[in-house]
Amino acid sequence: NAPHMIQQVRPRLVVGGRSNPETGASERSDTWLAAAGWEVRDRQTANIHANRGVAIREFALRSGHGHADYLLYVDGKAAGVIEAKPVGTTLIGVEIQSDKYRTGLPETLPAWHRPLPFCYESTGVETRFTNGFDPDHRSHDFFSFHRPETHAAWLTADLHVHETAAETQAPE
Repeated sequence: NAPHMIQQVRPRLVVGGRSNPETGASERSDTWLAAAGWEVRDRQTANIHANRGVAIREFALRSGHGHADYLLYVDGKAAGVIEAKPVGTTLIGVEIQSDKYRTGLPETLPAWHRPLPFCYESTGVETRFTNGFDPDHRSHDFFSFHRPETHAAWLTADLHVHETAAETQAPE
C-alpha cells in the first residue's frame, strides 16, 4: 500500500455485545422511528409503557423464530416487527423473514393480535410495509414508519369490527 492511498474499510459495529452487519440500517431506523414518535430502547432498558409507541431493538422471539430487529409496542401491547437490512438489499423476499417474526411472539407477552399485524422491512433508505388487516396483505413501498397513533387507530378500529361482528352473530 502506498502511503498516499487511503484504504476504505466498512466498519463493523458491535450492538448488544455482538457484531451486526445490519447496524447501519438499524441506526437509520432508530432515527426514523424517533422522528415518527416512537421511543427506541434496547431490551435491557425497555419499558413498554414509556410511550404510546415503543420500539425494542433485537427482541428474542420463541424458539425457531430468531430475533426481530425491532418489536413494536403500541399502548403496552405488541403490534408489529421491523427487519433491518443493509443498504442495497432487495427487500422483496425479506417479507418471509419478517413474517416468521410476526408469528414468533412468546405467548406470555401482551399483543393486540396473533400473529402481529404490522411488518416493516427497511434498509434505512428504502422501507416496505405490510398491514396484516388488509384482505390481500403484502408489502408495499413506504417512505418511512407510521406514527404510533396511526397503528393505534388501525388496531382499535379492527378490534371494534371484531366486537361488532361477534355481537351480531346469531346464538347457536
